[in-house]
Formats: sequence, C-alpha cells, structure tokens
Amino acid sequence: MTSKTQASEGAMVEYVTAMIGGQLFGLPISRVQDVFMPERVTRVPLSSREIAGVLNLRGRIVTVVDMRARLGLPRAEDGKVPMAVGVDLRGESYGLLIDQIGEVLRLSEDGKEENPVNLDPRMAKLAGGVHRLNGQLMVVLDVDRVLELAPEMMAA
Repeated sequence: MTSKTQASEGAMVEYVTAMIGGQLFGLPISRVQDVFMPERVTRVPLSSREIAGVLNLRGRIVTVVDMRARLGLPRAEDGKVPMAVGVDLRGESYGLLIDQIGEVLRLSEDGKEENPVNLDPRMAKLAGGVHRLNGQLMVVLDVDRVLELAPEMMAA
C-alpha cells in the first residue's frame, strides 16, 4: 500500500443520521449545531409550505424548514412528534424538521459516491452524494443547497 492510499483512507467524515419519509439522510456533523424537539412553532404569514414557521431556541430566532415539504413528500400521518436538527448559514439559525434522528456514523470520505442517476430528482437537488450502507442508501444532505432556496421560498 502506498502512503498516498493510506492518507486517503484516513479521511473520515462524521454524519448525524436522520430519517425523512423512510429515507436515511446524513448531515455532516460539522454543520450540525444541535438536535431538539421543536416547541411552539409560530407560522409565518404568506410563507411557503416549506417554511413551518419560526421558534425561539435559547434566545435565538430559528426558521424551521419542513424537510418533508422541502423534498415534496406528504405530511407524516403517524402522529409522532418531529425532531429538528439545528444548522446555521451565514449567521442565521435554521431548524430542519425531520421524522427521526439516528446515530452518528463515521464513514470514509472515499466511500462517498456521486448521486446515482436514478436518485429521486427531489432528493438529488439537495444531495451532496451518497454512501451505500449494508443494503441501504444514505443520502448526504448538502446543508447549503437545502437552505439556499430558503429566500426564494419565503418570497413565494
């Protein structure tokens, strides 16, 4: 094994995993600020359905993005309380509503693949690649892509 191969195998990335509509997603742990149960979400008048509203989280105003709506999925009908993953973009705080939080996975950077051609286009536009895990596909969410559309959504 060459030293170059050893160096590239050493590049590991940690992901916080989340389930949304039965699909496994991974968010780079470096982008995750916190995980919380959203309480008292206030709807924002005239906002798109992708914006669930805003809430106060430890003194910060957080815009809550409904990831099911963002991915074009129907609302959850199971009655379970959604979780939220807190992320920041350019100093603004966001909470991404998810169905369920999972574990933190430490995966090799080399195992990340480009989006498959048959990946649902709604997921592909928000994905920064995929990891194949024991017969399951983990879609890596590109937090910037998820949130870059937020200004357009709010104007809609």
